[in-house]
Amino acid sequence: MSDKVVGVIGAGSFGTVVANLLAYNVKVKLYARSPEKVVHMREKRENSGYPLHDNIEICDSLEEIAGECETLFPVVPSAGFRQMMRNLAPHLHPYHTMIHGTKGLDVSLPAGISIDDPDVEFTRENVKTMSEVIRDESVVVRIGCLAGPNLAREIGNNQPAATVVASSFDSVIKEGQQLLRSEYFQVYGNKDLIGIELTGVLKNIIALASGALSGLGFGENARAMLISRGLVEMIYLGKALGGNLQAFIGLAGVGDLVATSSSKFSRNFTVGYRLAQGEKLPDIIESMNEVAEGVNTIKIVKNFAEHYGFRAPITETLYKVLIGTMTVKDALTYLMKIPLNVDIDFI
Repeated sequence: MSDKVVGVIGAGSFGTVVANLLAYNVKVKLYARSPEKVVHMREKRENSGYPLHDNIEICDSLEEIAGECETLFPVVPSAGFRQMMRNLAPHLHPYHTMIHGTKGLDVSLPAGISIDDPDVEFTRENVKTMSEVIRDESVVVRIGCLAGPNLAREIGNNQPAATVVASSFDSVIKEGQQLLRSEYFQVYGNKDLIGIELTGVLKNIIALASGALSGLGFGENARAMLISRGLVEMIYLGKALGGNLQAFIGLAGVGDLVATSSSKFSRNFTVGYRLAQGEKLPDIIESMNEVAEGVNTIKIVKNFAEHYGFRAPITETLYKVLIGTMTVKDALTYLMKIPLNVDIDFI
């Protein structure tokens, strides 16, 4: 046990699981924004159904967590990530290390414009990964991310799992491995930070589609078809956004894609399943305790692909389902009719 204190910002289910993983090796400060959640965790010593390790101290101050922890793991939804960084930035220094665990995209738009505006354009200048947001908003240099088949419930139950720590800095990868590794949790390294971030983002689209297939009652042949074709679409989009092929065919790519496209514990899978069962998207979102990143990702990536002229048939079709102009059943029929004769054409 090291005397080092490591900070986790964000006390959702995955943030709580990350804090527990770290607590096997170091002391941890876990920050929550909600005063009610802070009180609950301090009194009950549990969060999101997970008991909190004895080495975890609950924190309600960004200044405190940045002042006492040189290494920080921000795990907050992408929609609030930039504002969190702006609040945290005055307390950060170049010596800090940040390894985020957020699987979403940030869009910077003019005031009064939302991602649902039909005239908004998404370009590489205003669509950013979380590492780019950290770089935009702070003086932090050593930046990394976590990505992989990391379903919080399974990790929280001490089931064997693995993740990838990606960074352009070897020291960040090494530190992430030392902090997170345990007898049941393996940690790999990768130098393609943007590519690994994008795998975690884009697989949410396919996971949502997979849930829809299950909601329609289809089986494993249909899921295998979706996953394989979805991987091809992810690779094209990922390369357009700045990632490399290798990121998508490893643990953080194929591994995470298979896990989240096959599990009822995946929030994005659940959204797709419930859509196929006839529920309305606003009702689904309202009833969920945590954010399903795939919903906004579909909107962002669909418009990004249109702007640059890339084909993204799964994403484009799911977008029509989300806005209510196509049913899930009609979407499947449409995708089955697309005349694609070549299996792999990106190598």
